[in-house]
Amino acid sequence: MKRISLIAALAAVPMAAVADDSDKSTWVPVELEFPKPMFIGTPVKAERPNLDKSQKPRLELKAPAGTENIAMDMVVTSSDPAPIIGDLEMITDTDKDGADGSYTELGPGKQWIQIDLEEEAALYGVVVWHFHKSAAAYDDVVVQISNDPEFKEGVTTVFNNDHDNSSGFGVGRDLAWVETNHGRIIDIDGSKAQYVRLWSNGNTANEMNHYVEVEVYGKR
Repeated sequence: MKRISLIAALAAVPMAAVADDSDKSTWVPVELEFPKPMFIGTPVKAERPNLDKSQKPRLELKAPAGTENIAMDMVVTSSDPAPIIGDLEMITDTDKDGADGSYTELGPGKQWIQIDLEEEAALYGVVVWHFHKSAAAYDDVVVQISNDPEFKEGVTTVFNNDHDNSSGFGVGRDLAWVETNHGRIIDIDGSKAQYVRLWSNGNTANEMNHYVEVEVYGKR
């Protein structure tokens, strides 16, 4: 009888509340690591009507506790399967240095890279470093997520700085930025997806597309 009473008593104790990841008031800063600066930023010569001129890089991403970079060493594919410089696997190898040998260069014009997270996950942020050895801004940067590897169905656009719809995804309201060692933090609201695709269309220095590193923060 005593044993039964003890079990009943334990069952009556309220369970601890399960963390609600949708409640942003409970989100905490994610520990981000930034590479050393390669230059002191200077104004970009080319004019861009949507250029972020604040020169104040964002340094913090907030997400639910337990969020981590789930893109580390994940497989990367691209619209340019044979990069001019570097390899696609370098984009998720955690090396964020801006020196030669630490970046991948894709061909000119509109190109994409895609990260396969291997399974669906709740996503809270993307951090991208295009090429921070020189002060350039990349054009038509569009970031999309989906569970469809072909990105034909269920596509959500989480960032778009294509101000004139030249890439065909609609007019973007996000700002272009001058590359620095702080990269660019892009928020996601916890939407679930397995694939992350990033587009660009050259930059203010030349027509090429570059990636030093891409991190995807989420929870499986």
